[in-house]
Amino acid sequence: MKKIAFFDIDGTLLDHNKQLPHLTKEALAKLKENGVFVAIATGRAPFMFKNLRDELDIDSFVSFNGQYVVFENEVIYKNPLDTQEIENLYTYSMERNHPMVFMDEKVMKASVANNEYIDLCIKSLKFPYPSVDENYFRNNEVFQSLIFCEEQDDELYEVNFPNSRFVRWHRFSTDVLPAGGSKAEGIKLMAERLGFNMKDVYAFGDGLNDIEMLQTVGTGIAMGNASEQVKIAADVTTTSVEDDGIWNALKKLKLI
Repeated sequence: MKKIAFFDIDGTLLDHNKQLPHLTKEALAKLKENGVFVAIATGRAPFMFKNLRDELDIDSFVSFNGQYVVFENEVIYKNPLDTQEIENLYTYSMERNHPMVFMDEKVMKASVANNEYIDLCIKSLKFPYPSVDENYFRNNEVFQSLIFCEEQDDELYEVNFPNSRFVRWHRFSTDVLPAGGSKAEGIKLMAERLGFNMKDVYAFGDGLNDIEMLQTVGTGIAMGNASEQVKIAADVTTTSVEDDGIWNALKKLKLI
C-alpha cells in the first residue's frame, strides 16, 4: 500500500537554529527509497523554503497553511485572501499601530519601514527586513498576511474579522488566512490528487497550526518540542527535533 508523509518545517525539519539535522536528511532519503511519497506542509511562503526543497529534492508541498498547494512543481490549488478583507484589516490594524506584511508565492512586502516587531519576527526566520509597499495587496494575489501585535490583541481581530483565520506563530506576530484555511485542507487536496486514502497519510508537526493536520491524517506525529496541546492532537509523540525526532519516529513506525 502506497503511503505519503508530510513534514512541517520550523521546529520539525529544521531545529531552532534553522538547521537541518543530518539524520533528518538521511531519514527522508530512506523514506523515499522505501517508496513513501514525501511532501512539505508549512505556514511559510514557497520562496522561503526553496533552498530546503532543493536540498531534500522535494517538489510537492502545502504552503501558506494550505492556501497554495503544489504537486510535482505544478500548482494544483490556490486560495488568495479577499482584497477587500485585507483592506479592512489594514485600516483596522493601522489605527492600532499594528503593522502588516503581505506575502505571495514570490515575495513579502511590509506596510512600514524599520519596525522592531517586524524586524524581530522576520529575523527569526533568517530573512532580511522586507521592502516596503503598503499597496502590494491591492495589485497582487496575497495568500497570507502577518499582523504584528501581541497575544492580548488576538481577540479583537477574531471578533471583528470572522471571514479570516488568525494563527499565532510568534510572540509578536499572527498569520492571517482565509477562514477555514489550514494545512489539513491542503493535505486532503493532495491526497485526493494522488488517490491516497487518509489512513495511509502521515504528518509531522510541532506548532498550533499543525493541530488540524495531525488530527486529520491517518497518523499524526508530534515532535518532542511541541506544546502539550499539539501532543494531545497527535497519535504519536517522538523526541525533539534536536534529538532526531523524525528519524526516531520513522524507525518506530517501521517506515524506514
